[in-house]
Amino acid sequence: MNSSARPALYRNFHRLAWFALIMTASTILFGSFVRLSDAGLSCPDWPTCYGRVTWPQTQVEAAQHVASEIRPLESHKAWREQVHRFLAGLLGVEVLALALLAARRRKRGIAQIVTASVLVALAIPLYMRGEHVASSILAIGGEAILLLAALRWSNIDLARAAVLTLAVVVFQALLGMWTVTWLLKPIVVMGHLLGGMLMFGMLVWMAWKATHLPITLAEAPRLRWWLRAAVALVVMQIALGGWVSANYAALACGGGSASLDNFPRCVSQWWPQQNYSEGFTLWRGIGVDYEGGVLDGASRIAIQMAHRMMAVVVALYLLVLSVRLFRLPGMRGWATALGALLVLQITLGILNVKLSLPLVVAVMHSGGAVALLFVLVTLLARLRAPE
Repeated sequence: MNSSARPALYRNFHRLAWFALIMTASTILFGSFVRLSDAGLSCPDWPTCYGRVTWPQTQVEAAQHVASEIRPLESHKAWREQVHRFLAGLLGVEVLALALLAARRRKRGIAQIVTASVLVALAIPLYMRGEHVASSILAIGGEAILLLAALRWSNIDLARAAVLTLAVVVFQALLGMWTVTWLLKPIVVMGHLLGGMLMFGMLVWMAWKATHLPITLAEAPRLRWWLRAAVALVVMQIALGGWVSANYAALACGGGSASLDNFPRCVSQWWPQQNYSEGFTLWRGIGVDYEGGVLDGASRIAIQMAHRMMAVVVALYLLVLSVRLFRLPGMRGWATALGALLVLQITLGILNVKLSLPLVVAVMHSGGAVALLFVLVTLLARLRAPE
């Protein structure tokens, strides 16, 4: 796609893309709130909550469903999980609308998207009835239709990007289901976070392309390579952060005091005992309840230390990138924003340890990652060389 060409889009496509982008960021942050408040398993069934579209208010209501045998109702947590599902469902409808609008002029474009969506929709009641194999076949079939369409189509009208985003939404729904049914399995929890970030990044790119406000810069081609590397590093750090959270390793080095023993040292040592092999075992089977974590101290310390070391690498790279941006005409505002977000994110990470992971600070830390990704993908979408 020619970066200077404006895609032929439905006139309100950019508005819908920006709304979906805001909804995605909100869903990611609310999902962080759910995870960090230990509400991820508060509705043991999916997509209902103790068999209800909303959530039960009393133990008597919950006892009427078989899910009560898996986990007793905690009504102060159940609403969080189910509201998160509502937000995700609304977001799915918005992305579906984007895909339909983007592909409306493609040959059989709408028919393919509707067919895929119907297959996925039919998979849900099958899953609820326990017909998991049939449900999986339908969901995989829907995903395959979307991916094949994206491979065939160009992106001049953002059809490929929109359909790929819809495919990510479908897979996100599967990950959300597995998060519950596989009892907060860390690889699934981390994957669910990365899927949300991927969807956010794709929507940022689509929103800017649809809005068409390019930044013309002679250094754009080289700078785009710097930005691609920055996005890759930030995503790796987000993945590590998700692994820390999923394995309950945020306070593995200690916390709750201003002492240097928990940061920059770890359990009063600069290099404590660490078990990277156990800490980074991605697959541990199904059937284990991972709420609260199952790893020993050395394994959790390894995860926390890896996150800290990667943070140093990412911070140094983004600092250099900020300096490069600051020296370019018209880019000082972006350089300042990137530098300020970097400082804020580092500060929030340290405060998470020093204050023993307060919920507000922890959610803000997730928000900082979203903001950094927004700045980097925005520059990737908008920068172009002079014609």
